[in-house]
Amino acid sequence: MKSKELAICLVSGGMDSLVCAAIASQKHEDLAFLHLNYGQKTEERELKSFHEIAEFYNVPKNMRKVVDVTFLKQIGGSSLTDDNIDVKKYKGDSEEIPDSYVPFRNTHIVSMAVSWAEVIGAKKIYIGAVHEDSSGYPDCRPSYYKALNALIKEGTKDGDIKVITPVIELTKPEIIKKAIELKAPLKSSYSCYARGDKACGVCDSCALRLRGFELAGIEDPIEYDKRPSYN
Repeated sequence: MKSKELAICLVSGGMDSLVCAAIASQKHEDLAFLHLNYGQKTEERELKSFHEIAEFYNVPKNMRKVVDVTFLKQIGGSSLTDDNIDVKKYKGDSEEIPDSYVPFRNTHIVSMAVSWAEVIGAKKIYIGAVHEDSSGYPDCRPSYYKALNALIKEGTKDGDIKVITPVIELTKPEIIKKAIELKAPLKSSYSCYARGDKACGVCDSCALRLRGFELAGIEDPIEYDKRPSYN
């Protein structure tokens, strides 16, 4: 039985957030989708994916929230938002935090979701954070979400809103297989950091996605400028 409790899904338009939304749709009758425009270089293309995914899951237009947080572009410091920093080509796995990291971004995103949850009465917030990415992004670690949920409990009116991370322990191939299992519209997702016309195929995000599809033995349905093998 699906829960009648309204849930918010944070939907960037990427593959991880798509699968997160697919999982939430299995658990809840009613969903609200939140998307943030923060001055990212692929902002327009990500927004297109957001609306396509929202249509697929029949999310009402009044339950789709697009929030402008372009102050993150003003702050800069990331190749995703700063025009003075080029998006780098994938150079293999590394323990260093890449310059695609947007400083403290997920905290801003979740904060907006918590505020909206208090207004519309949602108690669950789904986010597609992946632990596999945490060597690069500190705000993708399970420990981060444990601390964030403690903060939310302390800082909200009723203290009963919780962030859910259903794909956090999955690898990219497992996420892709879960998408297939749940019949999620992978063709509507978009993961590239660099280009909005077609995925570049060589940035970190494209490389991890393409490698995931290779390892899963499944063809990625989106269009790429280049499709190198990363397996």
